[in-house]
Amino acid sequence: MYIVIMKQKHLHQLIWMSRPLMQAAEACVEAGLVGTNLTVRMRAVLEMLDKYGEQTVPEIAARLEIKRQYVQIMCNETLASGLVEQRPNPRHKRSPILALTDHGRTLIEEIISNELKLMERVGSSLSSEEISTALEVVLAVADRLKTQAGESE
Repeated sequence: MYIVIMKQKHLHQLIWMSRPLMQAAEACVEAGLVGTNLTVRMRAVLEMLDKYGEQTVPEIAARLEIKRQYVQIMCNETLASGLVEQRPNPRHKRSPILALTDHGRTLIEEIISNELKLMERVGSSLSSEEISTALEVVLAVADRLKTQAGESE
């Protein structure tokens, strides 16, 4: 019984540690954006376009798992910065395609490169196996919580 209770408590703690983890990660991301005129929100849009290529706002929203209306605000900021451009969407007149400009691509690639160097320092005392296991656990827990939330609606 003790092992079951400890497992539950540790899982509960793991889930609730996601907030301080994200706050610390966001603080590091913000520090890495100093001098770029980017916000964390704009960086997220640039990353999605860099990773998956040109997309519409609804596609970006689906990948980020946040509301389309909020992503529209994020995309408007990146459009105004000149780091992203709009292209006509032959599949949907009211949902243009967004793509990185050359400057946007160069900037996000530099930012991600710097973030990977930070991850190398942060993870220097962790083995590849530990990181892989942690990732598997977080992905499984997130998937099960999403399923559970869907079942309760």
